[in-house]
This record gives sequence, C-alpha cells and structure tokens, in this order.
Amino acid sequence: MTLFVKDFSLSYGRKEILRNISFTLPAGCCAALIGPNGTGKSSLLRAVAGLQPHGGTVSLLSGARQEEAIAYMPQDTGTASALTVLEVILLGRLRSLGLRIAEKDRMAALEALAVFGLTDLQSRTLDHLSGGQRQLVFLAQALVRAPDVLLLDEPTAALDLRHQILVLDIVQKHCREHGILAIAAMHDLGLATRFAEQIICLSDGSILATGTPEAVMTASTIETLYGVTADISRTASGGFAITPTGLADAVIEQPERVSA
Repeated sequence: MTLFVKDFSLSYGRKEILRNISFTLPAGCCAALIGPNGTGKSSLLRAVAGLQPHGGTVSLLSGARQEEAIAYMPQDTGTASALTVLEVILLGRLRSLGLRIAEKDRMAALEALAVFGLTDLQSRTLDHLSGGQRQLVFLAQALVRAPDVLLLDEPTAALDLRHQILVLDIVQKHCREHGILAIAAMHDLGLATRFAEQIICLSDGSILATGTPEAVMTASTIETLYGVTADISRTASGGFAITPTGLADAVIEQPERVSA
C-alpha cells in the first residue's frame, strides 16, 4: 500500500488554504506533519480523509475504497456522548451498535482497551472522562478499524509525558506489524523526530521541505518555518533536541528611561 497525494489544493471561499501539495508515503511509514499554527495541517488531514472538498488527487495502491481505508482522529475529541468507552471503540468496527455483536469484533475492542490501559474504564461514559482519556479512546477506535492509513491530528496534545510516549510507541509498532501508514500533525518537534521516519514541513499552505528527520531538522528550516533561531543536537536515543534560542531578526524595543 502506498499513499499518493498529488497537486493538492483547498480553499474556503476565496481564501486559499492549501496549494501545490504533493507527497508519496509507503506502507509501514510513520510521518509527522509540522508547521506553525494556521498553516493548514488540520485542513490537509481532513481533506485527505475525504471530509472536505479539495482539488488534486488522493490515491491508495491498496485496492480499498478511500473511505474504508482511512481512519481519522480529530484534535477535538470533546463531543458530548453518553456512550461507554467500550461502545465507542466498537463503533470503530461497526457502522452502528445492535443487539448482537460478533465475537471477533468484541475481542478486537477488548484488545484495544487493554493496549491503551482502558480496560477499567470500559463501562464509563465519555462524559465522565478527562481530555487525555478521551484521546486514548478515540485513538483506540481508529486503530480497531484496521485501516490502511491512520491520520492523527495532535494525538498527544492532552496527554502527560508517559502517555505521549506510550501512544507514539503503539502507533509505530502497529504500523510496522500491520503494514499501515500513519500521518500525525504535531507541534512537539522532539517527539516528531522520535516518532517519524518522514517529516513534512507545511508553511503558509504549501510544503517547505519533506524528508527524513536528519535532512529536515536543520537550523535553517526551523528559522524559515517558525521564525526562530534554534540549537539542534542529537540525543543519546538517536532523536533530536530542538531548543529555541530567540526570535529570528527580532527587534526588541527598549523601555523608555524614566528620570527620577
């Protein structure tokens, strides 16, 4: 399975959000989508998922229909619901909940609960979960669908440090073992380089750079992308530490001197 995005564009009315977006990602790959706020990351994920009209093409060499092959988890998982955790995850396998649920679907949901440490919460309703717990539930729902492509919008935003690493490790392992592709919009650049084999840098609605973390995570790219200077170093675990050091070309006005 390979994902092809070619000549992608998207507009809201007369406002152009995305333009000339093209990239190719293979099965088993974890990719991070990075860039400043408002540059179109969420819009790109929604459009690739088929949730927004767009120009250009999205194609999969997997034989599956796009709507069945792609699972999307939005950044906002705060929708009120009286469904239980188990029911929400089961909806990842079923179009609707009925009186009879196949044993294979029930077992898949229970396995997903266990993977994310949610077994003890399976009977609790979404209305009684924290933001971080909701994120884990909806990620479990996305994975239990067994998609070819997994699109995640800020999947670690509401999670503590332990659960950030847990979630990214689970997604990485799932991609490698099942040959699926994951694309995650991320703000934490250190986590992005730890998670992803490919980095896509989105700037003002177009791709500034794409490639491996080694190729993309340079001081020049960070300065162009975010308008900041940064020190970049390799960590003992093989990732990257990105430390912002200041605003690029910033002019800081000195306060007026007040005489006594």
